[in-house]
Amino acid sequence: MPLDISFVREQRPEGQIHYFSTLGSTMTAAAGLAASGAPHGTVVIADEQTAGVGRFGRQWHSEAGAGIYCSVIMRLKLPSNGLPVVTLLLGLATAEAIQRITNLSCDLRWPNDVLVNERKVAGILAQLNEDSIVAGIGINVNQTSLPENLRTPATSLRLAAGGRSFARESLLVALLDSLDEFTAMLAEQGPESILRTFTAASSYVTHRRIVFEGNQGPNRGVTLGLDDNGFLKVRDESGLVQTIYTGGVRPDVS
Repeated sequence: MPLDISFVREQRPEGQIHYFSTLGSTMTAAAGLAASGAPHGTVVIADEQTAGVGRFGRQWHSEAGAGIYCSVIMRLKLPSNGLPVVTLLLGLATAEAIQRITNLSCDLRWPNDVLVNERKVAGILAQLNEDSIVAGIGINVNQTSLPENLRTPATSLRLAAGGRSFARESLLVALLDSLDEFTAMLAEQGPESILRTFTAASSYVTHRRIVFEGNQGPNRGVTLGLDDNGFLKVRDESGLVQTIYTGGVRPDVS
């Protein structure tokens, strides 16, 4: 069923919302709007993406009418190294919206995965475009099945809730409201508030055994928290403390 965009616009009357039934990538469309001067909070949402993009250029599975596939233009007063904190902010906002609408408990896996029962239910992609950030958010909402060959085991809110479907419109409104709330927190209380809140919301930030990509390939270690810029600190198996700047982490189940 197509998204009831009129409901979303009624709930967010001051926002600029660009809706498409089918689109290659909301990130690409939003980047174009940002380059043309579109204001902070402009949203691009599609019922289906034919070329959805995740981190490192990976494809984001975008089943028609089943998920939320959106990109939001953010114009924030941040230093040049502020993008990692914004990525954490986006994860917090997404998890908060999901929990508010579904009552499902979410976990945040640094830097950009929202998990339910250790399966990925949402992904974040933040890209700096000159004087703006384009924030891509994909949420698996009502899919009844997902590809088995995904890099990270995935689920949808419907599958996690035992078959109960959810109104994507309500979740989208909750997501945009939550983004406003966490953006205000960042502006009023500074990056430290986002780092502190993310640490409290994630089981991966401290005392978690993980596998990560080290200088010599896959490595194992225990997480030690976030640095001041939002990067993850890890003590590896040799006892050396490393900071992970790129790539993701996964639980060490060995």
